[in-house]
Amino acid sequence: MPLPRLIPCLDVAGGRVVKGVRFRQLRDVGDPVELGAAYSDGGADELVFLDISATITSTVAAAGVAARVAEHVTIPFTFGGGIRSVADATVLLEAGADKISVNSAALARPELIEELARALGSQAVVVAIDTEGGRVRSHAATRDAARDTVAWAQECEQRGAGELLVTSIDRDGTQDGYDLEQLAALRDAVSLPVIASGGAGNAQHVADALQVSQAALLASILHENPARLVSLRAELKELGVCLR
Repeated sequence: MPLPRLIPCLDVAGGRVVKGVRFRQLRDVGDPVELGAAYSDGGADELVFLDISATITSTVAAAGVAARVAEHVTIPFTFGGGIRSVADATVLLEAGADKISVNSAALARPELIEELARALGSQAVVVAIDTEGGRVRSHAATRDAARDTVAWAQECEQRGAGELLVTSIDRDGTQDGYDLEQLAALRDAVSLPVIASGGAGNAQHVADALQVSQAALLASILHENPARLVSLRAELKELGVCLR
C-alpha cells in the first residue's frame, strides 16, 4: 500500500489564495506561488490549486499561475477550475501541472472524464466532489447537482478518473474534523484513491482521516502559519502514522 499523502490545498480567486468557512466568508491569505513554495520546502507530498472563481465566471483557470508555480515548487501539483475540455486541460499540463481537476463540468457532461482519461491518462485526472448530507453540489457548492455522492464517485471511477478529491462542505474551514462517515462509505464503494478534504484542525483529525482515505487535504490548519506543516508531520509520526 502506498504511504498516505499530506496535500496542502490553495483555493485561488483573482490570482490570490483565499480561505473561508463552508465555502463562504472568503478572506485573502496570500500569494499562491509563495505559499506553494513554502509548502514544497516544508515537506508537502503534493499540492492542489483550485481556481474557485473560474467555474462561476466561466473562465478557464489561469495557466499563468500554474506556470509560475511550476517554476518554484519541486513536488507534483494538481490544478483545477473551469476546465471543460481536453484542450483546457492540456494548456494547464503544458504550463507545468502534473494533474488536472474537474468538478462542475464533469457533472454537466460526465463524458468529459472519459475524454480526459483517454487523452491524458487516468493518472492525470482528478475528479473533485463537493458533498453535503450525502449529496453532490456544484459550481463552488452554490448549486444542487441532484446526485448521490457515493453513486457519483462510482460513476467517476467507471468513466476513468484516477483519483477523487472529496470535500465535505459542512466541515470546510471549521477545523472540527473530517466527515469520516462519508469517507468510509467512499472507501467501501470505490477502489480509487480518495483525498479527504474539509475539517482538519489538528493532527488527530488528520490521522483519523488517513485511516479511511489515501491522502488528507490541508488548508485552514496551515495557511495562517505555513511552518505548521513541519510540526504536523512530526505529530502524525508520534501518533503512529507512517508518512512518505
